[in-house]
Amino acid sequence: MLIISPSAKISKFADIEDSIKGSKIIIGDNVTIDSFVKIKPAGGMGDLVIGANTVINPGVSIYTGNGITIGSDVMIAANCVFSPTSHEFMSRDVLIMKQGFIPPSPILGNQQGIVIEDDVWIGANCVILEGAYIRKGAVISAGSIVKKTLDEYGIYSGAPLKCLGYRR
Repeated sequence: MLIISPSAKISKFADIEDSIKGSKIIIGDNVTIDSFVKIKPAGGMGDLVIGANTVINPGVSIYTGNGITIGSDVMIAANCVFSPTSHEFMSRDVLIMKQGFIPPSPILGNQQGIVIEDDVWIGANCVILEGAYIRKGAVISAGSIVKKTLDEYGIYSGAPLKCLGYRR
């Protein structure tokens, strides 16, 4: 189900697929979704919620997987990938494409989905993976990979990800 605020600005060149399994895509007030953004319900039953005044720049790919919550006033630069899911691959006897997706596991400590709080800036070409929890005010430099909980107002960079300091 698609729920899009009337004040959202979505490029005619963006591709937002509706879920065939019943998950929701909720796009808040004054959200901007630029050209060539792809939003695809795949890999799980999670909802995608995008908060007010968030800007998603060209070439971003968002797979809803086990769910994504993006807060308000978030800036997402070009060509980022959000993937709150992963393919199963352990069996040698079954093609990877036939093994399906790995469900989140509380036993293994996997957090379900991706959470991004308010006032976050994610630089170009970042990859945000299952279990990422990006707290309020964090900054992620271009090309980083995030799959863990980050501190409020932390400034992060790299793969592996390192904290460079904090906003003042």
